Amino acid sequence: MTRQPMAVHQVSRPTGRPTADDFAFVTDRLAPLTPGTALVENVYLSVDPYMREAMDEGHWELGTPLEGRSIGRVLESRDPALAAGDLVFHRYAWRTHAVVRADEVRPLRPHPGIPLSTYLSLLGGTGLTAYVGLTRVLRLQPGESLFVSAAAGGVGSAVGQIARLLGAGRIIGSAGSAAKVRHLTEQLGFDAAFDYHDGPVGDLLRRAAPEGVDSYFDNVGGDHLAGAIEGLKEYGRIAWCGAISQYNSSEPAAAPRNLYEVVYKSLRLEGFLVRNHRDVQGELEDFLVPHLRSGRIVANETVVAGFENVVQAFLGMLDGANLGKMIVQVGDPS
Repeated sequence: MTRQPMAVHQVSRPTGRPTADDFAFVTDRLAPLTPGTALVENVYLSVDPYMREAMDEGHWELGTPLEGRSIGRVLESRDPALAAGDLVFHRYAWRTHAVVRADEVRPLRPHPGIPLSTYLSLLGGTGLTAYVGLTRVLRLQPGESLFVSAAAGGVGSAVGQIARLLGAGRIIGSAGSAAKVRHLTEQLGFDAAFDYHDGPVGDLLRRAAPEGVDSYFDNVGGDHLAGAIEGLKEYGRIAWCGAISQYNSSEPAAAPRNLYEVVYKSLRLEGFLVRNHRDVQGELEDFLVPHLRSGRIVANETVVAGFENVVQAFLGMLDGANLGKMIVQVGDPS
């Protein structure tokens, strides 16, 4: 083992936005290896918006390492299915090392020329969420228009790029700053984008798509969902993935003020969890790897180096400090 195992524990329940005081770095006391287990040293950790919701009562236990998508390398194994040096995907995050069973991990065989971090972004849960929402929920058709909220984040930027590969017509994104708006239109191929601070979302969407949009991929909820309902065409579809606007609120979420428009316009609104679609992983890789190699799609990532920075990376992601997927590098990818 190259270093002392460390972990981050959640030590208190946040009220509103979490702070660094809600976490503690501790020396991790790893369980001894037994037959059927292996010791993994983590290389990359994912921090994601859903983790904020999981910090509330009824989710993660206090005083334990947190959970999340991770990529690690096997150091030692007592399971014939795992060998030292194997790269694996698992969910023992917020720690430098983990003892895992073979049935808890997915072996990774990285495609040549594809960086390992991509398996936490476009080829990981982020890209899978985008792909499932577009192909299984929205059933996006060539030429159709699409609105994406939080479009400069991990899932949002994947949605916009994958939609282009699927033949979407006009793709519109919302983001939280002028710099992110430029990133969407100048770097990621969005046809239009707006800063949601500039006015009501419905008005801004109407300016970007005067004829309305066919579909909406929702990562935000709240005013974004209401604005999208306003801007959707008749028979439009909504894939509801997340509601980051509500995660730090201590009040129950209010229904969109124009929810009846779902009936009046014959809209379809469907929520989904990517964990129910893990069987699509192979299809995602078959579809995206050639486009990644050709450069038609890019892994939009913000990588923060150092395990000591995992909490700040998480808090920064909640504050919108990232472009694309926020990833923490805690080991040597080579």
